[in-house]
Amino acid sequence: MSRALVAILRGVAPDEVEAVADVLLAAGIERIEVPLNSPRPYDSVARLARHCDNRALVGAGTVLSADEVTAVAAAGGRLVVAPNTDPAVIGAARAAGLEAIPGVFTATEAFAALTAGATALKLFPAAQLGPAGLAALRAVLPPATRVIAVGGVGAADFAAWAQAGVAGFGIGTALYVPGRSLADIAARAAGLVAAYDAALAPEKP
Repeated sequence: MSRALVAILRGVAPDEVEAVADVLLAAGIERIEVPLNSPRPYDSVARLARHCDNRALVGAGTVLSADEVTAVAAAGGRLVVAPNTDPAVIGAARAAGLEAIPGVFTATEAFAALTAGATALKLFPAAQLGPAGLAALRAVLPPATRVIAVGGVGAADFAAWAQAGVAGFGIGTALYVPGRSLADIAARAAGLVAAYDAALAPEKP
């Protein structure tokens, strides 16, 4: 599970999530997030957890409360992603043994998230801050901090973000929207993986 490339399946339905996961895994994407504002999201997380087993890191996004963290864990999710920095959500995720990736945009939020126990930071909306903004943040963040760029980021931008010190990317509508064919998702996933590997080649084993 070497690529920090997260597929954000906003709007996915439980009855299609396993087929979508198979396409993503075949392309080399092994981190899958089901936003909680999708239809029956906990069902989708549970199906993914059973279907993927240890082949993927599966969890939920748009997690806004400790109770939602508990539900994600009960469904078998191991990843909690949020659009904001809420110490209660981060603490609940870490207490449950889950990865916690809160959303940050400022240095204040970034340090608050790290203090609360975040395992990585979700820079969101990344396109508004840009690689130059990330580079400025990286100058003050602890060197080992992993930053995932999410929001308005695509394959064409990966190299610039990599130079700024990003660890990975979360990709939503550029990869998946409800109704998109599996063949289309497969082609998009392959393109994203190729771009990721080219941009972050020094980190490949």
